[in-house]
Amino acid sequence: MPQRFWKGYLKLSLVTCAVSLLPATSENSKIRFHVLNRATRNRVESHYIDSVTGKAVAEEDEVKGYPRGENDYVLLEDDEIDAVALESTRTIDIDTFVANDSIDWIWYDKPHFLIAEDKVGMEAFCVIRDAMAASKVVGIARLVLYRRERAVLLEPAGRGIILWTLRYGDEVRTPDKALETKEKPDAESLSLMKKLVQRRTEKWSPALTEDPVENRLADIVEAKKQGRKKKPEPAKKPTAPTGGNVIDIMDALRKSVASQERRSK
Repeated sequence: MPQRFWKGYLKLSLVTCAVSLLPATSENSKIRFHVLNRATRNRVESHYIDSVTGKAVAEEDEVKGYPRGENDYVLLEDDEIDAVALESTRTIDIDTFVANDSIDWIWYDKPHFLIAEDKVGMEAFCVIRDAMAASKVVGIARLVLYRRERAVLLEPAGRGIILWTLRYGDEVRTPDKALETKEKPDAESLSLMKKLVQRRTEKWSPALTEDPVENRLADIVEAKKQGRKKKPEPAKKPTAPTGGNVIDIMDALRKSVASQERRSK
């Protein structure tokens, strides 16, 4: 069970229950390396160096600066930055609901599991969750997470609720014009492409997201731990397309469908 990193209350009007947040994703299984001194095998430390004098800068002399011109900065002290940080509120107060299919995927940032903290609040938690599911809506609230106030989305999911942090408005770009095309494929090529898509469709599996580089690194690390040398397997080179830049789409589709049919036999 992931560790709870936030505890507080879920509130809708006068209905309140104690809840906690758990991270829905983790990178703990990723292989991480330390930088060592090859000669001594001791870990090395990083220090800030003055870009002009080349001398190390003591920690008490480090300060944050916002550029306003070439080699000209507005200096901000740590206490000035800390002063604008918001106090961590402990209440997720749902004040707005929107249709569950009205928010584009690009606004979704980071998912968290929201769970009832005790049996006393379980009834209130379930009522809020099931009411949203039945109404096909998601809740919108604001919450201080990671030292920033963020808009969050609450989405009923099975027996629980997924809380998504949402991206800030200035982080989301409008769709590029390259995504807007007026061209439409002819009926025959579309029919062939549908056949190809259908034959390559399979059930979703987390195995489809495996990281081959991570797996190869794990093999090398394990071999070295056991005193064996293992040469890294060379990555497979992608097959270069043939036929130049001009492609007969119909011919390519017919060959692709035929090849897929042979594999399925």
